[in-house]
Amino acid sequence: MEFLALAFVAAFLAAALTVPAGFGLSTMLTPVVLLMMGPHEAVAVVAVVHGAHNAGKFLALRDSVDFSAFRHYGIWLVVGAVIGAALQSKVPQDPLLALIGAFLILLPLLTLSESWTGIRIPEANDRIGGFGSGFMGGLSGHQGALRAMFLTRRLPDKMAYAATASVLALCVDLSRVPVYLYFRPEEIGEHLQVTLLLVVAALLGVRAGKRWLEAMKSEWIHKLVMAGIVGSGFFYISEAIF
Repeated sequence: MEFLALAFVAAFLAAALTVPAGFGLSTMLTPVVLLMMGPHEAVAVVAVVHGAHNAGKFLALRDSVDFSAFRHYGIWLVVGAVIGAALQSKVPQDPLLALIGAFLILLPLLTLSESWTGIRIPEANDRIGGFGSGFMGGLSGHQGALRAMFLTRRLPDKMAYAATASVLALCVDLSRVPVYLYFRPEEIGEHLQVTLLLVVAALLGVRAGKRWLEAMKSEWIHKLVMAGIVGSGFFYISEAIF
């Protein structure tokens, strides 16, 4: 019961924070869900919660979606997500955790180094960012940070960024969840109660997050999410090693 209460609070807070930040729900929620189940099942359960959260964000912010950016990323996101999700069921648990951890630690460092060097990713590489984001989303559930590296350059307006990020993330979720269900239907079904509880928490978090998005600057929230990404990365690596 304590774990369920912790997971509910974590899902609510993560969902609220990631409305303005545009990513981070899987990163912050997966470590909590891992306390209750194995990595493969946790990725699938969080994917369902992630999809419900992004559907809720889309409904709340649909008037601000930039469909031009959506066309740049959409098809490559879906292709990457399907491939990553298919591989997810075949990768052993410990290497999967180590891979996720290394990715989450390196990504913020790459973002910081870009600000030091002044090198910017050209728009022609949007398809690479879209495929990479979808692939990591399908493989590990952590799609948003990579996508944000590309998307924030195209959409400086905070409302357009948050709304478009929700649609892109939803495309990945709709692509990968059926694959997870195909490969692991029984394991995922065992955690249906937890999944529904977290979905409710995530949808409630959308309402709080929208208010934050409208009333506050998202820079400090973005920095907190990035710090959470690095912390989660070390957590995953420690779980893989020990």
